[in-house]
Amino acid sequence: MKILLVEDEPNVISVIQRSLTLAGHEITVAMDGRSGLEMSNNHRFDLIILDLMLPVINGMEVCRTIRQKHNRVPIIMLTALGSTENIVSGLDAGADDYLTKPFKLAELEARIRTLTRRGQEMEPQQKSNDLLTIDDLTLDRTAKLVHRNLKPIELTATEFRLLEFLLMHQNRVLNRVEILESVWDINFNLGTNVVDVYINYLRKKIDKNYGRRLIHTVFGMGYVMRFDYENSK
Repeated sequence: MKILLVEDEPNVISVIQRSLTLAGHEITVAMDGRSGLEMSNNHRFDLIILDLMLPVINGMEVCRTIRQKHNRVPIIMLTALGSTENIVSGLDAGADDYLTKPFKLAELEARIRTLTRRGQEMEPQQKSNDLLTIDDLTLDRTAKLVHRNLKPIELTATEFRLLEFLLMHQNRVLNRVEILESVWDINFNLGTNVVDVYINYLRKKIDKNYGRRLIHTVFGMGYVMRFDYENSK
């Protein structure tokens, strides 16, 4: 696998590069955000490991710019900042996963395997079932478009994945751990409220200003995507 490592700490670079090379990966290193962005534009990588605090251009802007160019390469963001706010910001920028320094190399390698596996598993699913619907809400998995009552709804990459997961399991109550592991493919500290934050984001976009709520809270258990026929009358 070809991996781009965008990191400015020599010790961190040395450890990651040595470990991933021994695991059979081909590692390219960029030591500032601008160089990392140029490399991602000019070369094809299977995955990017991106530090948040970088010289010239910070990792958040690098990630956001890569996504604006419709480049869906998996991105793992590294940072010493592990609050829910920083996690949400990184995921909003388009990161697929998030590791807080210091971390174990075995955990990084596990995240890489998981992201690679998810990409391989999602492709046939999308081909077999491109359109997910409930009531007047539709999600096109190939075109990455969402509409409710024929009106387009703009979602971030993370919001889209969360909505997709809820629609794939509509009428089933999903707990927070299931959502974390399936949408983000990572094991956050179970005390984090990142799931609740993103559920609220989605509600504001797909339920607010519409007559029928589709995302429901089941107190003490989790969330469910459901069309309540009784309340729609």
